[in-house]
Amino acid sequence: MEGPWHSIGVAAIIYSFAYLLAIIAGYYLVHSILSKFHIDDDAGLKHAGLAIGVLERIFTLTLVLLGQFTAISLVLAAKSIARFEDLKKREFAEYYLIGTFSSMLFALFVGLVTVWLLKQI
Repeated sequence: MEGPWHSIGVAAIIYSFAYLLAIIAGYYLVHSILSKFHIDDDAGLKHAGLAIGVLERIFTLTLVLLGQFTAISLVLAAKSIARFEDLKKREFAEYYLIGTFSSMLFALFVGLVTVWLLKQI
C-alpha cells in the first residue's frame, strides 16, 4: 500500500518511536551516567529531576525536529536561571552539567537520527 497515507503512517511511527526513545532510553542513559556520582541534595521535590529531564528531552527533541537548534539554548538558560544559586556549589554544578548535557545530547542525537530517517521515506 504505497501512497501519501503510507508515508504519513511511517512518519507517525518514526516520530512516536523517537519520543519514546528520548523519554525512556534517555532516562536509563542519564540515570546510569549519574549513578556513578553521588550528591547530597535532598532539598528539592522527590522525582522532580526525573520529570525535568523528561521534559528537557521532549523539548530538545521537538526543537531539533523543527530545525530550531539555536532555541535549544533556551532549555539550558531556563534551567540555569532556576538553579542559579545552587550552581555556586561546585559539586552540584558538576552533577547538574553532567545530567543536563547527557540528557540534551541524547535528545539531540535522537532528533538528528529521526530527521535523517524521515528524509529516507
